[in-house]
Amino acid sequence: MTQVKSGDTVRIHYTGTLADGATFDSSAGRDPLEFTVGSGQIIPGLDAAIPGMTVGDKKTVQVPADMAYGQPDPNARQAVPRADIPAEIPLDPGTQLQMQTPQGQVLPVTVAEVSDTEVVLDANHPLAGKDLTFAIELVAIG
Repeated sequence: MTQVKSGDTVRIHYTGTLADGATFDSSAGRDPLEFTVGSGQIIPGLDAAIPGMTVGDKKTVQVPADMAYGQPDPNARQAVPRADIPAEIPLDPGTQLQMQTPQGQVLPVTVAEVSDTEVVLDANHPLAGKDLTFAIELVAIG
């Protein structure tokens, strides 16, 4: 059987769960995730678990936050005057919004806090600081 090595294009089915067992993402009902091993297309902790697998192999991988989306960066939180946000934009904490950087790049943010005068937006990845578990199955190589 051919074993996966860095540089191979692979397809996997996966289910990602949090420490409390809640599923945050899954390929169930969708096409398998396709990526090139070792290319940085997926989080490092999951990428490192693929080499050596053969088609049909299944495993569960524990990925610490530092090998997933990193730790939350306090500098990624920004207070914006509430008056600067159009009235039709929902501002409930936890709401996902998109901002545009001065360079024109779209940046996903989450409403973290809301007061009468300002809104705190958090640009950290929603899974930053969380340890993740992935149940994976190698579907194809190449």
